[in-house]
Amino acid sequence: MADGLSKWTGKAVRYIIPLAVSAGLVVWLFHKVDIREMMRVIRDGCDFRWIILMMVITTVSHIIRGIRWGIQLRGVGVPRMPVVAESVSIFGAYALNLVFSGVGEAWRCIFVSRREKTPLATVIGTDIGDRISDAIVVVLLLGVAMIVAKVPIDTFMTHYALGKDLGRLSDNPWLWCGLALVAVVMWTLFRVFRKYRYINKIDADLKNVWNGFKVLFTMKGIGAYVVLTLGIWTCYFLETYVCFYAFPFTRALIDDPGTAYGLIPGLVVFVFGSFSMAVPSNGGLGPWNIAVMFALSIYGIGNTEGAAFSMVMWSFQAAMLVMLGIFSAVYISVTKRKNAVTQ
Repeated sequence: MADGLSKWTGKAVRYIIPLAVSAGLVVWLFHKVDIREMMRVIRDGCDFRWIILMMVITTVSHIIRGIRWGIQLRGVGVPRMPVVAESVSIFGAYALNLVFSGVGEAWRCIFVSRREKTPLATVIGTDIGDRISDAIVVVLLLGVAMIVAKVPIDTFMTHYALGKDLGRLSDNPWLWCGLALVAVVMWTLFRVFRKYRYINKIDADLKNVWNGFKVLFTMKGIGAYVVLTLGIWTCYFLETYVCFYAFPFTRALIDDPGTAYGLIPGLVVFVFGSFSMAVPSNGGLGPWNIAVMFALSIYGIGNTEGAAFSMVMWSFQAAMLVMLGIFSAVYISVTKRKNAVTQ
């Protein structure tokens, strides 16, 4: 009974915390923004033709991601799936993540495991490797963004109150000493208590992570994997850049040669938004919006305009994911019926 209660509590916390984070940050966001003014900015200033184009690019990025994951799956012995099935695994996962954070990742692994009759642990390993490769790309992009946008970021850090606070925080040696201490304590606890079942489970999970990542260096089609990775992240960037055309205040950045015609601020907004996805939330709602607002503020765009931009972009991406999720449900249902008839 105690184990059952513990599992139930763990699941509840896993789902409630992201929901609470999203709800709390959205409430905070709207507390800082005049909602009526934000709606006026959207109503009077947004060119939705660019938003529709962004939705198309979003769909293309998910299709490419599905094809890329298929290369990893074949690397661990999973039979080749149709491109539609590979795409559906991503469509459904992202749609589910809007409702419960992290459920989508579990679902897509289960979907492939059952469809191709493959051990679930093997599929999970490739999913983890998929995410690690994305994390590496985000870190590299952050480095590029910090270099090409050094001047506006330095200006923000030295002239704005929030920037000054962040600067003082990052320069505080106690912060870094504390982080180092936490790392040492965690490593020590792991070494001392590794004989316990929970620690063994973590150890096994880490081995799965390594095995899932290791296949990236041994699988066939590594060249195609790299090209598809570039395609995914190019699409992700274009989603942000295309939305710059939708509002007058971001379109002004595109008209400025000093910002490389909007490419530099587009990269900064995109990278900040990508990093925010590490915060547990429902489809990024809350953390992503605030990160995008913060990035836009570096270029002098106010909270109201930043909120309008982030809410429109997030809302229409979410709407696209809902439609793709419905398509996935229909596809899976039809496929099951066909398989039942043939059997």
